[in-house]
Parts: sequence; C-alpha cells; structure tokens
Amino acid sequence: QVEVVESGGGSVQAGGSLNVSCVAAGSSGHINLMTWFRQSPGKEREGIAAIYTVGGDTHYADSVKGRFTMARDIGKKSVYLTMSGLTPEDTATYYCAAGFRGGIWSDPSKYKNWGQGTQVTVSA
Repeated sequence: QVEVVESGGGSVQAGGSLNVSCVAAGSSGHINLMTWFRQSPGKEREGIAAIYTVGGDTHYADSVKGRFTMARDIGKKSVYLTMSGLTPEDTATYYCAAGFRGGIWSDPSKYKNWGQGTQVTVSA
C-alpha cells in the first residue's frame, strides 16, 4: 500500500513563491508518474503538474505553465513543486497523486493513491 504525504504550502502575498513536497512512502514497486492536483471550494479538482519518474518529462496545465516547476528525487520517491508568481486564483488545497492507471494525466479518476492535501493561500 502506497502512502502519499504532502508537506509545505502555507500563506503568501500575491507575487510571492511557495514550495510543496510529496513523498510516496511504502511503495515497493515502480511509480511511473506523480502528479499535483489542486481544488478550491466549489471547483473541480484540477491537474496542474505531473512528472515521469523515469526520464523526468513533465506536463503542466496552461494555468500554471511558466510559473510552476515540478522536480523529482527518484531515490527518495519524492516530488517537489516550486510555485512562483502566485496569484489569489492559485489559492486551493494542493494534492499529490500516485498510482497512475494510464490515460489522461490530468484526470483525477486515473489515480489510485492520494495524499491528504496541503493548503496554499495567496492574498491580494
């Protein structure tokens, strides 16, 4: 059983930066893709960034492209999201997901393992 644990986040003023981290603990198998989602009240969960653990190729949603950067540490089974140029529209709970079943990377239904989420709040 894979346990996904996020850390980081917090509060920042618009234009600032924050980092969030995620570790996929307890995995004895290969994790092919890890993805960050976010969700704010009344909105659907949005896939914003993903990274392939082998090769390091990434996907970004248009809403974060050029502002967010995702990286991975294979040995630590961890991924990191560096967020800059934050705006109030980035305020959300950020979730890390693993256990990708294939298909569209940004579809939350394609992931088996989820973290508990970490809050990011950006004030104007």
